[in-house]
Amino acid sequence: MYNPQLETFIRVADAGSFNKAAEEAYITPTAVIKQINLLEASLDVKLFDRTHRGLTLTKAGKSLYQDTKYIIQYCRDSVIRAKNAMQEDTKVIRIGSSPMTPAQLLMRLWTKIQVYCPEMKFQIVPFENTPENAREILANLGKNIDVIGGIFDETMLDLRRCAGLELSREPFCCAVSIHHRLAAKDRLMVKDLYGENLMLMRREWSNYVDRLRDDIWQNHSQIHIVDFDFYNVGVFNRCENSNDVLLAISGWASVHPLLKVIPVEWEHSIPYGLLHSPNPSENVRQFLVAAQKAV
Repeated sequence: MYNPQLETFIRVADAGSFNKAAEEAYITPTAVIKQINLLEASLDVKLFDRTHRGLTLTKAGKSLYQDTKYIIQYCRDSVIRAKNAMQEDTKVIRIGSSPMTPAQLLMRLWTKIQVYCPEMKFQIVPFENTPENAREILANLGKNIDVIGGIFDETMLDLRRCAGLELSREPFCCAVSIHHRLAAKDRLMVKDLYGENLMLMRREWSNYVDRLRDDIWQNHSQIHIVDFDFYNVGVFNRCENSNDVLLAISGWASVHPLLKVIPVEWEHSIPYGLLHSPNPSENVRQFLVAAQKAV
């Protein structure tokens, strides 16, 4: 299904040593080194920096490491999907889950959904938040993953070539370090953010974020806006390390243990719902109808 050298690459990256990777794979270190050399040669990139202290991933290696984990999981799920296709009476909805799109939010509805689709089953498919994964997964919903529960708007749907079913409106909140001066509050007023750096996704990512941005520029210039490119765990780490404030939703409260997500007294929110293929299968179509009835 995929180049087996990729599994060796993951094993070496996790072990940090050719010898340790060889022990785990029950092959010789020479065989492992040969596979990595062949992989680097075929890709024409250097994946590891080799020193007397061990191995570390290069920048290219780190990029490939993230994508390879998705590729391997995608291929494994392809086999499962093929087997499921042989069982026409089996109705399985594959729900994508990541720190930014936690399946737990959707699972709260599951009991109600099963009232309308008692034969429906679900499978959680974890994935990592990277721009590359987002483009690949959302443009191909229905192949490896059927639905993803998350925030969205028309701008994002057009960009990602997928469709969305709105289930609720999630108020924008703010995430701060537990050591931040605002962490003592259970609710924020807009003026509490004066003098703070507020991290917002870049313009044109979401109409709803852009409306908040324009409101701040026009009416609350004491708040300093800091742009970033993509929501992932790294952005939450950046928020905690920099002591800046991060725009968030309540469903992300468990993403980072050292951040607190606090509601804000403003009228800004964003749709939350199910991202799915513009041409969903019959199973997914039934699931979407049931989810709509369940809210």
